[in-house]
This record gives sequence, structure tokens and C-alpha cells, in this order.
Amino acid sequence: MALFRPVTSKLDVQGLEQEQLNFWKEKNVFERTLSERENGPRYVFYEGPPTANGKPGSHHVLARAFKDIIPRYKIMQGYRVQRKGGWDTHGLPVEIAVEKELGIKHKSEIEAYGIAAFNKKCRDSVFRFTQEWARLTERMAYWVSLDDAYVTYSNEYIESVWWVLSQLFDKGLLYQGYKSVPYCARCGTPLSSHELAQGYEDVDDPSVYVRFAVKDAPGTYFLAWTTTPWTLPGNVALAVSKTADYVMVEGKAQYGEGTERLILAEPLLPQVLRNHEEYTVVQRMKGAELLGKHYVPMFDYMPVDKDYCYVVAGDFVGMDAGTGIVHIAPAFGADDLEVGKANDLPVLMTVKPDGGFVDAVKPWAGMWVKDADPLIIRYLKEHSILLRSEKYHHSYPFCWRCHTPLIYYARTTWFVATTRYRDRLVELNNTIHWEPEHIKQGRFGNWLAENRDWALGRERYWGTPLPVWQCDNPESDERVCVGSVKQLSQLAGRDLTELDLHRPYVDEITWPSKDGKGTMRRVPELIDVWFDSGSMPVAQWGYPHKNTAKFEEQFPADYICEAIDQTRGWFYSLHSISTMLFDSVAFKNVICLGHILDDQGRKMSKSLGNIVEPWDVLDKYGGDAFRWYLYTAASPGDSRRFSVELVGDVIRGFSLPLWNTYSFFVTYANIDGFDPSKVSVPIGERDELDRWVLSELHSLVRRVTKGYENYDVTEATRPIAAFVDDLSNWYLRRSRRRFWKTANDNDKNAAYLTLHECLLTVAKLLAPAMPYLSEALYRNLNVDPKASESVHLSNWPQVDGELIDQRLIDEMELIKRLAEMGRSARESVTIKLRQPLSEGMFAVRNPSEANAVRRLAYILSDELNIKAVNVLESASEVVTYSLNPLPQKLGRKFGQDFPRVQRLLREGDAEQVANWAKQLLDGKSISVNWESASGEPKTAEVSPEEV
Repeated sequence: MALFRPVTSKLDVQGLEQEQLNFWKEKNVFERTLSERENGPRYVFYEGPPTANGKPGSHHVLARAFKDIIPRYKIMQGYRVQRKGGWDTHGLPVEIAVEKELGIKHKSEIEAYGIAAFNKKCRDSVFRFTQEWARLTERMAYWVSLDDAYVTYSNEYIESVWWVLSQLFDKGLLYQGYKSVPYCARCGTPLSSHELAQGYEDVDDPSVYVRFAVKDAPGTYFLAWTTTPWTLPGNVALAVSKTADYVMVEGKAQYGEGTERLILAEPLLPQVLRNHEEYTVVQRMKGAELLGKHYVPMFDYMPVDKDYCYVVAGDFVGMDAGTGIVHIAPAFGADDLEVGKANDLPVLMTVKPDGGFVDAVKPWAGMWVKDADPLIIRYLKEHSILLRSEKYHHSYPFCWRCHTPLIYYARTTWFVATTRYRDRLVELNNTIHWEPEHIKQGRFGNWLAENRDWALGRERYWGTPLPVWQCDNPESDERVCVGSVKQLSQLAGRDLTELDLHRPYVDEITWPSKDGKGTMRRVPELIDVWFDSGSMPVAQWGYPHKNTAKFEEQFPADYICEAIDQTRGWFYSLHSISTMLFDSVAFKNVICLGHILDDQGRKMSKSLGNIVEPWDVLDKYGGDAFRWYLYTAASPGDSRRFSVELVGDVIRGFSLPLWNTYSFFVTYANIDGFDPSKVSVPIGERDELDRWVLSELHSLVRRVTKGYENYDVTEATRPIAAFVDDLSNWYLRRSRRRFWKTANDNDKNAAYLTLHECLLTVAKLLAPAMPYLSEALYRNLNVDPKASESVHLSNWPQVDGELIDQRLIDEMELIKRLAEMGRSARESVTIKLRQPLSEGMFAVRNPSEANAVRRLAYILSDELNIKAVNVLESASEVVTYSLNPLPQKLGRKFGQDFPRVQRLLREGDAEQVANWAKQLLDGKSISVNWESASGEPKTAEVSPEEV
């Protein structure tokens, strides 16, 4: 009876992978990775929660493949790795999807529909595609527990987030402030700085140069520049740089008769007035001399009860673009608001929260501000205010959820004072291992160094309510941040254990203020959904209300992984919350992934029609090839080209050669009744090829292990492919005749033992990256009854340093290289390999290489079908070769005498031939002498170029 299950030479990917899936389910292999490692050290992995109200794409396979590979490796190293899944279920993505279903376009329609009914729709929608996610998760062999996954909308999760917020509140980090924030008028809510960073796009905006008439100086104007004409009705001041040089220039009036004088920064004068008639400088001044000078208001739509429309100082005024004079509208810019506060300027709120102008701005009342830009420009021209307008190409922020252009909007909202921890955020980040390494001090480090307070409040409906209750009496400052349902029950005076912790139900919970002069009511805001996800180390366990020991065991994470856009998303929220809450990192190691591009290097998008659906790949080439391509195509942080056929190359270039080698072994092992448990051949008695390939194998184990330990997935995978190529195309090809012997002697058994060990070890090394194929190989090759039933429950291979013979590895590498060069030489002169040659000459770099070639000459002789191998030592750093007959290159030069020259070079003095070869290698010509057929002496000079 055959010891190994017979296999065909044809690789049935779908059948093989389905068989392993069935085996894992039947044997509960995933669950056993926990139970069988119960007493092992803990290795902590955090799952970044996807949103299940949309279908998974190929980019999700990328992230999940990298999430899966490290924990699988650690399990084989003996660690217990809990792999708890999670679902991100709150926020605008869910709301926007429901709005589309209901035909809702404005927030007011949601309230008319009913918050309770709307939120029920949101709750019902969030798991719409969970079956798709679960099916993809299983098929790609991503092992994560979805049965006990954390869900961000659950009361248990929300209550933990409330506790986190209450801790920050008690530390004085949670505050309400009036600030200019990036604001989405369509969604009706501000965005945090890390949300803002995710939505920039390159656009062409209107760029206008406008005149502000200096008060009491007819015909004199401050010249300012803006790319947001819609903010001009809110103008209250102009800002200059105190130390910069400014000029007043005079020239022909653009509108009407006479002349006009313009004031602007001198360094910007050439580019600002490049398309106008020449102006003459009539006065120079520093910016400080302009401070306090008043100008005539451009618009007077809004009532004003303060002094305004004068020049102020601004440190932010630059000399790289514009005019050096910045128009200030405190309602619509962070710098504007700050300079407004510093100078006690009025805030003219000319725009409503829905992004339309207020009624007071009569010409454009109710109009969306961006739509009003061309009309405002026309007004400026008609009123002789516009110097010129043009298009300005720049990067502008859009809502990352609904794709609406953002506006900066001054409003009261809730913030977390993350800037108080800026230095500590940087310090703790310096202890984290980032892959790629440059992200630590680059994209992420720079983000931390420029940290701004976290705009936390969201004026929406489906999300975690901000648990702050404050007195509705304006004269009271009583405020409490609730950290648990138990605390809320005590404050409300009734049991709220069954309360749904969402709007509108929490909004209904009130109680009398302590002074009895008012009622404590919850503030209306929700919190940023990124705070939900960043709280997952705590909230996934319901800590501190339950699972205290579990949280302490599972914090911080040893490993997380997401795409590069999460540097300012999940990575940041995890890091900042953990720093403020526990003065600790949330994760110790992180792989930051680049993006998936199409096969032409373009970003995938529906509009280009170049999106690759994951099932197109899985149904054709399976999960292993999909994963392997993602690991090996590029370093983790680099973008990688992707297509169905690029994945197919994995099957052709890697899976099939490995499978064919495995199929060869199984076929002949079964024919010969080979049983690795019943034969033994000491390593020292094995063939040189056996000792070489075992040296390479254990070097591979060391290299792959190092790659995993360094979170260098490329280094943990690509070397396996190189080894399999050597195993198939060198070791097996050169050893094939040993397996075909009729008797099972020591040499044949040594070949079997060696190939069996290589294949079984490769299966283990391959297991974290290619779970299916590795399992199939392992289950058939493993004959040890005491060994683990699954490769994924087995122990990681150990390096046997005594088996690594680096000298032999180096020598065999040299022989392989020379053999390849020899084959190339044959091809270059169209001499097929089956035609024997009398001699091959090889020039190598040093005596040790020369000795290696002489010792292993039998391999070169066999590989190249040559009778003799001669070695030359060269001073060159390049290994070279010369195969006899040399005159195949010289036929044209010697014409009809070619056969005689050929015989001379073939049968002539070996020392002379060697000398000629050395001269050619040194770049010198050689002199060839011979007799023609008539006996006439002949000679010719042969240059290296001719050879």
C-alpha cells in the first residue's frame, strides 16, 4: 500500500483549496490554534474594523492577507493569538447610504422622518453585506473570529467609549470651543483634522485680485487676493506681514479716467501686475506702517457694532503667492478667527449651516457658496473692484464621505485637547516598529509633530452620543460626563440598564441640576466615528465594566496592519487615545500598506472601469495565488500593480514548479515503497548535492524567520520562491537519475530523504502565506504519528546551523552561474546542448573559486556537455567563460580557411589556447597563425570585439 496519497501532475487549485477548507472545518483547526496554544505566550493582534454596509473589494483582500500572515507565523512559533473580528457600524457612510434609499437630501428631512425611525434604518443596514464579507474571509483563508466580533453600535461597546470620554473629561481634555473647523455643509457637521487629511483633491478654483478702497484716500487701494470669493461678504480686516516690504504703485486707472494707486507686497509686484500697463513705485514702506489704516467696507449686508475694516498683522502672511495682503473673514478660516480674536473683530456669519448665504446677503441669499463664486466675480467687475480673475490649480479638501467641497466655518463644537500630548505622542511613536520604516518619522511622525486638537463633535444621528449632560440654565456651568449606564441610572434616579444608548433615547434622559434652577440635558452632538474605532482596545472587551483581566492581557497590540491612508485615521486614533488614556502605545508593530493599482499603474476606479473584483481572481486562481502575489509583487509600503493574469503568473511561475516537484517525489516514493521513518542515511554520507540543498534549506529557514521577526513580509516570502526554483531546476534535475535506480541503495534513499525534508520544510515555511497548498503538502508528506494534524498547528522549522555549509553554498552558486553563462554561450553561437564539445574554459576571480570549479568540474561537464573543464584565474571582478570551439565566432573572418583554424584551436596546445583566452579577457587582441590548404603560412589578428 502506498504511503503517500497519489497526486496527479495537474494542479487542481479549486479542488485542492476546497478540500483543505473542508478539513479545517471538520477538524476545527482554527479553534485549535487557541486551545492547543492555551499555555503559550500571548501575541496580540487587533483587527481594524471594516464597515459591512458595502461589498468587500480587492483592496480588502490586500489588508486581510497581511493581517493574516503574521499571526499564522506566530501561532507556529508557539504563541496563542486571539483573533477577534470587529465591525465598524456607525457614522456618515451608513447615514449617507440610508439617505439615498429614502431620497433624503437635507438634515431637516431626517428630523421630519424621525430620528428613531432613521436610526433603525441605519442599524438594519449595517450588516447588509456581512455574508459577502464572511464568504470572502473564508475563501481567502483569513482566520478571524466573526462569531464573537465586536460591534461598535452595541451598548457594551458604547458604554466603554463613554468611559474613555469620561476619563479624558476628568483630565480636562474634553472641552467645548468656538473655532473655525472644516465643515461639510451637506452632512451638516464638522470634520476632524485627520478626516480632513483624507479628502484632498486637485481642483481649479477662481482666483481673484480685488481692490479695497483706502479710507480718506480717493483712488488708493489695498490689493488683496483670494481663492474663495464667497468669503468676501464676511470680510472685516486685511492682514499684512509687519516685517515685509510693501510698495504703493501708481498707474493708469483700470476703470474710468485718471490714475490709481495700489498697495501690495514688493516681492510679489512682478507677478501680480504682469498683464497690466506699467505702474510706477511712488512709495515704499514696511508692513508695520500699514497697521491700523482703515478702508471702505466692500459689502455692508451685515450689521456691525464694532470697529472693523482696518489693517492688522498676521504671522501667516507669506510672500510666495497672492499680493502679500490677506483678506480676513473670521467666520471662514482658522487663521482669520484667531487674528479676529486678537483684534476684537466682529464675526460676520454670512453663510448658513447648509452652505447657503443668509437672507441678509440679498443678491445671493440661499445660494450654495461655491455656486455663487462666478456671480460674485461678476459683481466685483461691475463695481470696479476686480483687478483680474483667473483659475488657480491647487489641492482643496472635500468631505471624504460624501465628496462635497468643505468650507471652514466658525462654530461651537467639542474638542479633545490632543495638542497637550503632542510631545508624548512623538516620544511613544519613536518606540513603535513601522514597516516601511520611513513612515515613523515621515508621514506619521510629521502628522504628530503638527498635531491639532481633535474636533470631536458631530451634529448627526447614527453614532455614539457624546455623554455630556449640562444644565439648560444659561447662568449655570454645571456639566457632567457620564462614564457608565450605572452612573447614568444613578443620576436619572431610575434603572436604565435596558436603555438603547443612541439618539433619540439618550436625549430623553434628564434630571434636575444640583442648584435646582435648571434641568440637566445631554448636549446634541455625537462623536467622531474615528473615536469609536480608536477606542477598540478597550471597547472590544467592554472594559472596564467587564473583562478586566482580558483587556490587560490583550493590551497593547503586538501587531496591526492597514493601508497607508490609516496613518491619519485608525493608526492615529489608536495612538492618540492610548497615549492620553494610559500613557502607552496601542500597538508595538505596524505594517502600513501601499495601494492597489491596475496593470498599467493607474488607480482603480469605477469611472475608468479598471476595478478587479476579488471573486474574479479567487474563482480562477484561488486564494493562495491571490495572497502570494500581494506579498511578493512589491514591498508592503509600495503600491502594486494588480490584475487577474498577474495573479495567474504565480500559478505558472511558482505553484506549478513546486507541485511538479512534489508530484515527482510522491510518484517515485510510492513506486519504491519509500518510508522516511524506516530509512536513515547520515548527512556526511550523502551526495554533495544533498548536502548543498540542505545547506540552502536551513539558510532559507533562517532568512525567512528573520523576515517574519522583522515584519518584512517580502523577505519572508520571496526567498522561498528562489529556493523552490533551485530545488526544481537544479537539485531535482541533477538528481533525477538517482531516483530511477532499480535498487534502493544508500544514494537513492539519501535523495528521497533529502527531497522529502525539503518539501516538508517548505510546506511549513509556506504555511503563513499559502495556507492551502502548504496544508495539502504537509498532510500528505507528514508520516510522523506524533506530529500535528495540520501544518497550521505544527511547530515552525528550526535552523540546524551545523547543516549550513556556506562554502558549499557559495561554490554551488558559482557553478550554477557558470553553467548559465555556458548555456548562453552555446545559444549565442547556435550550438545545441546535445552536441558535445571538447573543452570549456572558465575565468574566475580568485584561487578559491578556481579550486571550486576544479572540484565541481563534473557538474559543469555534465551540465554543458563538454569533455574537459579548464580554469583561468582573472584579476577581473567578473566571472567569465570561453567554450571551445572558439572559431564558431570567427567563421566569417577566416572564410574558407575556417576548418583549419577550427582544428588548430580545438587540437592545438592547451597552454596557448589558455593564453589566448586570457589576452581576450584582458581586452587584448590575439595573433592566430596557421597554414592554408596549399601549405601557405597565414596569420590574423583577432580582437575581443570580434570574439
